[in-house]
Amino acid sequence: MTGIAFVVRGTPAPQGSKRGIIHRSTGRVVLIESSKNVAPWREAVRSAAAAARREHSANIFDGPLYASMVFTIVRPRSHYRTGRNAHLLRDDAPIRPDTKPDVSKLARSTEDALTDAHFWLDDARVVEYTRLAKVWAREDPEALDTPGAVIRVWPAPVITPQLALEVPA
Repeated sequence: MTGIAFVVRGTPAPQGSKRGIIHRSTGRVVLIESSKNVAPWREAVRSAAAAARREHSANIFDGPLYASMVFTIVRPRSHYRTGRNAHLLRDDAPIRPDTKPDVSKLARSTEDALTDAHFWLDDARVVEYTRLAKVWAREDPEALDTPGAVIRVWPAPVITPQLALEVPA
């Protein structure tokens, strides 16, 4: 099976913590997502992943996988100057999006959505990320023009273990 690359449009949302409440009728604990933005993001990922699988007539990914996820974030207006220089960045504008959301939590919500979409058997199959990044829109070769993500997944190459290892004395 070859790899698949696809674009997800929407605002990337982190997989945050959950809080538990007790259901009035059943008395069971129900977990509620702390971020209201996670559900729309996960749905966007599921839809894009399903479309990519259909387009490539691909089966569910299984076995060791490599992945790349590049999340595009739009710069806030506060990063720009005002007046006739409104198109220029302020001197103190950050070069990369180094504030929340955490890139690891963005990956977590996206991995869970890909598992829900039956894109891969389990996110535990990912053995290596070749790139996991948050970038500003239009400021990176893999950045989108709008919020979203570029996701790539492919089977990991088969590596044969060395038969004999030299042990230092």
